[in-house]
Amino acid sequence: MAGRGNGGAELYSTDVILSLQQAGLAQCVVMRPDAPRVRELRAAGVDVITDVMRPPLALMQRRRMGGVIARYRPDIVHCWLRRAAELTPRDAGAAAQVIGWFGNYKDLRAFSHCRWFVGCTPDMAQSMRARGIADDHVAYIPTFPSVQVAAPLSRRTLDTPAAARVLLTLSRLHEAKGLETLLHALRDLPDCYLWMAGTGPLRDALGELARRLGVESRVRFLGWRTDRGALLAAADVCVLPSRYEPFGTVILDAWSARAPLVACASAGPRAHVRDGENGMLVPIDDVGALRHALRAVLDDASLRARIIAGGYADYEAGYTRAAVTRRWLEYYRRISAC
Repeated sequence: MAGRGNGGAELYSTDVILSLQQAGLAQCVVMRPDAPRVRELRAAGVDVITDVMRPPLALMQRRRMGGVIARYRPDIVHCWLRRAAELTPRDAGAAAQVIGWFGNYKDLRAFSHCRWFVGCTPDMAQSMRARGIADDHVAYIPTFPSVQVAAPLSRRTLDTPAAARVLLTLSRLHEAKGLETLLHALRDLPDCYLWMAGTGPLRDALGELARRLGVESRVRFLGWRTDRGALLAAADVCVLPSRYEPFGTVILDAWSARAPLVACASAGPRAHVRDGENGMLVPIDDVGALRHALRAVLDDASLRARIIAGGYADYEAGYTRAAVTRRWLEYYRRISAC
């Protein structure tokens, strides 16, 4: 996993690695020296190599990666996202089965030396087939949430009145996430406070927008958090207002934590959220529709209970850590036998 940040793909990949380690799979993981959770992986007994990713040149990194493959002699090389695929030597397929994992609709050229492809949604897997990958070389394996059950975070620690209604976002502060739409909706939800957990390039711009809209006093920028379970337990609604969201593990986070979900109808939510059954789904960038859905969930106890129950049932049916880990192990066994 060549990513350097605290994004959803980085979190999910390391969660899968930890689960596979617990299941007894022998793994050697190549990551950046400054990647999140290196220490946690090593503490779990994972063999983590970081010197491959040291600068300066990708060519040197690719050569070092070839050396690791030659020493370790793996059955499978699993490339988490584009950058990892680019740094995997093109002759790696002669020694192992090479998987390219997609958390997005990426250009396939960087994955040209991969033989196997995994998408985290059915639509993403189908898009690979539509671009020429053989059907039997494409698989769909969903993500799973890693939220830990926790006591609600004290609102006092975030300078939030006990009687306030709390809206929570768990995402990068990025244009694709549609957070501006939520700030506009907040203006007409005077009893609500907004907790925004995450970092990203729009931090200052979102702060300025909150000031211009007159909601600055009710917005809390939390930065990167590792206590998502406590945040979800304390919030009244989890909001995913993304303009672009191939999947959105936040959906599973909310479902597993029994937090009611309101999402905009980008690709991932549109494929998984059934309006009024396991969440609320509204058009992208529609301030009025978002405000109306939030108000309905906050004020209608029966609707709230129904979407919480529906979301948790869907999580239990196919997105638990154990169920997804079994699917990874079955897939690894199948392709390693080829």
